[in-house]
Amino acid sequence: MPAYHRTLLSLAIFAAALPTAFAAEPQAEGSLNGVIEETVVVGVRQRLYDAGTLLDAIQKTEVVDETRIKAMQAVNLTQAIEKSPGVRVSNECSMCGVKRIMLNGMRGEHSTILTDGIPLHTMMAGYYAVDALATTGVERIEVARGAGASLLAPEAIGGTINVISKEPQETGFNINASWEDNDSFFVGMMGSHVSDDDRTRTSLVYQGDKHHQMDNDNNGVSEAPLQENTSYVGRVSHDFTERDNLVLRLAYTDSTIFGGPQGYNIGTVLRGFDGVESEHLFENDDVRAKFTGKPWETTEWIDTERTEVSANWLREFNEHYNAMVTLAWSEHRQDSFYEGFDYAATDQLFYFDWRNNLIVNEAHTLTFGMDLRDEEMRSDSVAGAESADYVEDSFDYRTGGVYLQDTWQVSPQLEVAAAVRLDRVRADFVAEEKPGTEIEETLLVPRIDMRYLHNDQWTSRLAFGRGYRAPLSFFETDHGILDAGDGFAIEIDKLEKSLSATYALSYEGERLSGTLSLAHTTVEHLAALGETENGVPLLTQMRESAVVSAGDISLGYTLNEALKLAVTLEGYDYDRIFKESYAITPIEQRALFSLDYGSGPWMLYAGASWVGQRDLGDYGYEGYNQPGRERKSNSAESYWTLDMKVAFDVSENLNVYVGGNNITDYTQVNDAETPLFWDAGGAYDVAYIYGPLRGREFYLGFDWNW
Repeated sequence: MPAYHRTLLSLAIFAAALPTAFAAEPQAEGSLNGVIEETVVVGVRQRLYDAGTLLDAIQKTEVVDETRIKAMQAVNLTQAIEKSPGVRVSNECSMCGVKRIMLNGMRGEHSTILTDGIPLHTMMAGYYAVDALATTGVERIEVARGAGASLLAPEAIGGTINVISKEPQETGFNINASWEDNDSFFVGMMGSHVSDDDRTRTSLVYQGDKHHQMDNDNNGVSEAPLQENTSYVGRVSHDFTERDNLVLRLAYTDSTIFGGPQGYNIGTVLRGFDGVESEHLFENDDVRAKFTGKPWETTEWIDTERTEVSANWLREFNEHYNAMVTLAWSEHRQDSFYEGFDYAATDQLFYFDWRNNLIVNEAHTLTFGMDLRDEEMRSDSVAGAESADYVEDSFDYRTGGVYLQDTWQVSPQLEVAAAVRLDRVRADFVAEEKPGTEIEETLLVPRIDMRYLHNDQWTSRLAFGRGYRAPLSFFETDHGILDAGDGFAIEIDKLEKSLSATYALSYEGERLSGTLSLAHTTVEHLAALGETENGVPLLTQMRESAVVSAGDISLGYTLNEALKLAVTLEGYDYDRIFKESYAITPIEQRALFSLDYGSGPWMLYAGASWVGQRDLGDYGYEGYNQPGRERKSNSAESYWTLDMKVAFDVSENLNVYVGGNNITDYTQVNDAETPLFWDAGGAYDVAYIYGPLRGREFYLGFDWNW
């Protein structure tokens, strides 16, 4: 075991063996019996969450619960949250299908994904296999926007997405399965067991899903890739006593993406690889015409394996003090082929957190602790090794910090949570050609959240926060991995640092509810992709600060017990620096509409979205359908999409349903704008993207509980 990991393990043992200085005197046996009876039913962890003593923030949080996930037929994380306020899921490659989750208009790498509050996702995990994060066995997904949205994730400049596992309440089994055309399917199964004394809750989850390739313009090259995902999750929660709880979780995900030529598989493509490029890829060199090149010349294949192991121990010493110790490890393995360039990488993350919650008095609750993160990424390329100039992009990333938060109940109306972290950050590209440590810095990261109850209906939330992150991956900037045949050049020596302010005004009435949200974020040293004089991809940083502002308003109205309507209006304003940094044009205006109807055994969900017109030239788009002859349009017209689902309860345990995604069947190919293009230098590329690439999909399925 590496010395650094031994240090983390020693700290965990030390935290677990802390003297119970805050513990109360032992209770009499008679009073203890009552506590045991209560916690056996509720569970110590749930009881503390309900009491609010495990929460670390009071900022506005959007929640997508299990009921909503099933109503939308969301089989993965991106589908579950893409219609939430302030959330944009950006498809940034028509071949590899890389997805980026953007919050408050920030870039995808500025969002941090948590699993049960634990930052288990590595730098690479935010690009591939996001679509493979299964929703089976998920209780809810919490989206908190703004820098400093979590004490444990200061790098979440845009915010956090926290995926909460379902805690079994009874022994049972659930299977949810659906089928689409073209051999696409979804199967999710969860088995749960609760012990007779209610102390042990165990769940096993399996999910498999497949989404076929789509070639809407029939030119022989897909606009949306084939994707196959398989996930397994095992979770055990055990109350050793009325004050001790341990959660163990093990997860494995395998995801395969294959985009490009129609009618081939990756084995056939690789066997046919000869490294000799075709003189012409398309008839008349028109990317809208028939593909005539070799299959490997437009193939992108990514196989991803993720393994996660975590242990979280919670100890309640008394009604005023509790502590948690978390140990976690994850590994992200990628094997890939990008149009002739192969790339393999292993990214490992080890994480430790020791966290304490102390109720000082009725007005003040302190949260304090320390965490450590050790990430190691190593990459390799056979094609790259054949080049004398190739330099790999392997790196080490280590952070360690201490944190303190005071949650102050100033008055019955006003609550303030002031927090600060002191972090030591070290980022080092480890190739021999890159001597020295690129980033080594100690910094203070503050945040403050305020909540004011104007009356029973109106609530204001105001937050200020700083964040930081180390830009280490070429995947985060214009899909730079595609041009890496001669290696990776680095000009990174500073952390990205942000300052954000958010405000939310909420109203809760008997029928009408709504929230107005405003956000403003400034980022220094924003990562950017360029190239050297020799054409080698160059990861660098912008000299000027980048600014983005976002605003949205969400309204919900309950007409009666059966019918609920909701609408969200969003707008974003990006300055010139931010626009230059985007690989794919973001949304500037969006409207979301939803209808939920439930009466007797029937359920109906309908969701429509509208995206406003954009000028692609503002984001640096320049491309041609034929080299140097016919320029592609820079006008991205507005468009609508519609999703619907109808479900019927056949019995208390069996539900059948039918539905469709993108029923309007709109893709940007309908505007005669394939995502394929030639750039100004005559090079072929695949990311002239501004709208949906996956067309209409119908499904039929059932949901059965036993």
